[in-house]
Amino acid sequence: MLFLAVGFLLGGGVFNIIPEGPGDPIVETLAELALFAVLFTDGMRIGLRDLASAWRLPGRALFFGLPLTLGLVALLAHYVTGLPWPESFLIGAILSPTDPVFAAALVGRDEVPRRLRHLLNVESGLNDGLALPVVLILMHVVSREPMQIGTILGELVAGVALGIAIPWLVIRLEGTRYFAASTAYEPLHAFALGVVVLAVTMITDANEFLAAFAAGVTVATVNPAVKEAFHSLGELITELLKLGSILVFGALVSSEVLGAHIGWKGWLFALMIIFAARPVAILISLVGSRLGAREWAVAAWFGPKGFASLIYALIVFQAGSPNAGRIFELSALAIGLSILLHSSTDVLAVRWLKRQGADGPEAI
Repeated sequence: MLFLAVGFLLGGGVFNIIPEGPGDPIVETLAELALFAVLFTDGMRIGLRDLASAWRLPGRALFFGLPLTLGLVALLAHYVTGLPWPESFLIGAILSPTDPVFAAALVGRDEVPRRLRHLLNVESGLNDGLALPVVLILMHVVSREPMQIGTILGELVAGVALGIAIPWLVIRLEGTRYFAASTAYEPLHAFALGVVVLAVTMITDANEFLAAFAAGVTVATVNPAVKEAFHSLGELITELLKLGSILVFGALVSSEVLGAHIGWKGWLFALMIIFAARPVAILISLVGSRLGAREWAVAAWFGPKGFASLIYALIVFQAGSPNAGRIFELSALAIGLSILLHSSTDVLAVRWLKRQGADGPEAI
């Protein structure tokens, strides 16, 4: 919230110290590097073995809640703001993922039931990567350039393939005596691996974001020790890039959003996403689960829109759609409100859960 507020003050709407717009190269480069780091570390949050052992609640949120949220946001975008259907589904894909950073106050507290922490942690860690292909495909649909579906799918598939193959090969080489890393440099192993993945995807025109997510999942699955060694360093690098991007985002909100004609329909759309779309989708997807009433309510409310949505909106701004500016304005408003509302209620939610005491079995 502090970085968002400072960025807002430094933007063109107030002091005009950071005059950059969404299409400026420095904004685009920072956003792409930050998103790569976020997806790489998100993928490393959980390996396939861990996910397979406790998938029921996160699976519901990911494979039912995420599409439902996307569809509800698309309906609101079309009927409230008047966006065409392709752009409406695109903004639905942008705003459907949740941010693991803003869930930290919940998933890091022992007072919160373990099954709820696991649900929010896995959902927020994986939904960025699941929404990404939809965002990329819809971005090409709404762009002015003719869509070459074969090329797009080839880039996506190549990104996933490289994201799996490179970490697997590097980790296997590191296991030999010729390429083993010194103990002092083990935290840099995954960092170097991420740099290699980024470089290879840029050379081959494969999708670097899907490669980052696939690489993170592969590292966590093939060698959890590499993930653990990288955890602290990776979190610091990612947080630095995130904070810089949120600062710039605050400046963009100041100059591009509040200075534009959002109108009452834009504000209504943003509020309905936060108070209706996510809660309804999660409540439906978790029907019949063993969650207590308060856990259910917290899971439905606590779906903060954050960093991945911000970067997706910035990437879409480059797509060349006639409505790209409008999509960015609406997304930025929703994200900014979400950061303020969810960051102001996370500790309250923990205290509310703590007062309920024991709530039954902790099965996931």
